[in-house]
Amino acid sequence: MQHSVMTSQIDTYIARQPLAFAVALQALRVNLSALLPDHTECLSYAMPGFRHPTGKMTAGYAAFKHHLGLYPHSGNVIPKIDCTPFKTSKSGVLFTPDTPLPPALISQIITARLAEIAAA
Repeated sequence: MQHSVMTSQIDTYIARQPLAFAVALQALRVNLSALLPDHTECLSYAMPGFRHPTGKMTAGYAAFKHHLGLYPHSGNVIPKIDCTPFKTSKSGVLFTPDTPLPPALISQIITARLAEIAAA
């Protein structure tokens, strides 16, 4: 029951976004879900994301006024990955609906985060 309530909250979060943003978020959600089949979808820091079976957050994603972001819930992952041409912060990589993150980059970010969780 909890899982379906959370899925509904995430559906609502995505549906509240402008159409192009919602489409981009849903595509990212599907990609992350495929990469993280054993994870639980959740909301953390008011953003949708995926929680590792150990309980640690693997990644979250969010919409803002002018961009979207993918956040691996670690300040150590993004600085180690070449995210060119996307803007980055220590905690995430930013993109727009017109320029979505390539699946290979998403996979690289998630793989690095999963390795970090496994090493902890």
